[in-house]
Amino acid sequence: MTTPDEHQRYHLRSDRAASGPYTLDIDPERAGWDRSSLRVLELEPGGVHTLVTGESEWIVLPLSGACTVQSADETFQLLGRDSVFGAVTDFVYLPRDARAQIASGAGGRFALAGAKCERRLPARYGPAPEVPVELRGAGTCSRQVNNFAAADTFACDRLIAVEVLTPGGNWSSYPPHKHDEHRPGVECELEEIYYFEVEGDGLGYHRVSPSREGGTDVLAEVATGDAVLIPDGWHGPSIAPPDRTLYYLNVMAGPGEKREWLISDHPGHRWIRDTWPSQPVDPRLPLHGPQASR
Repeated sequence: MTTPDEHQRYHLRSDRAASGPYTLDIDPERAGWDRSSLRVLELEPGGVHTLVTGESEWIVLPLSGACTVQSADETFQLLGRDSVFGAVTDFVYLPRDARAQIASGAGGRFALAGAKCERRLPARYGPAPEVPVELRGAGTCSRQVNNFAAADTFACDRLIAVEVLTPGGNWSSYPPHKHDEHRPGVECELEEIYYFEVEGDGLGYHRVSPSREGGTDVLAEVATGDAVLIPDGWHGPSIAPPDRTLYYLNVMAGPGEKREWLISDHPGHRWIRDTWPSQPVDPRLPLHGPQASR
């Protein structure tokens, strides 16, 4: 297992990951990698925040509340949502080398998911009804994936981001999988951040186990506002407590020429996929949003 200092490096608790205006602030320098970033911004009613995108592309994703995003001569109105457990949300994509203002009349919490990139794509609005909602797994491994910026659903240069909701008592990110090697057509390198919220202020659990000697080895008890960094290793399961939905936001980016999500399952756990065809999807799903096939 990792030492206590190493564990704190990979498991960022909500009470010690703040910086400036952000209740959570993870950039490549803090994470010790090259591209992926995540910030959580809390705005009081009438609050305004200026975001300078720099070398990164960013997505503004409401966690709770609504906001206005102004960049150059464009203004985007985000309807947002009451909480991550209640609805799929709309979002805004911001390009690198830009300056934007985020304002919220009633206040709220907003995730800023970023990745260092090369191309400068146009700013765009992502409507909530166009977010593909996927039901993945079956039985007690059922979960809902909101693919708002998956590699094949929304154009970015490097950034990949999705939301996962796991009903109480279920396991997600299971079977454990990894994406820390470049193997064309099989697996790609991606730095990943998991950001967690637990319904009702409960606790969940997340496991990262080594895929190589000296690799990342973390068992994290996670609460709302916590994050886990995954530079390498098998990640999963993410375990929801009984009667409490577990939410996590995945933010990923990597060095590959092609923006894609290719994973390898842990060989000792691949069997779990073979059980899914004989089991129904958890009837509690979908929690919200349009239903999609598994």
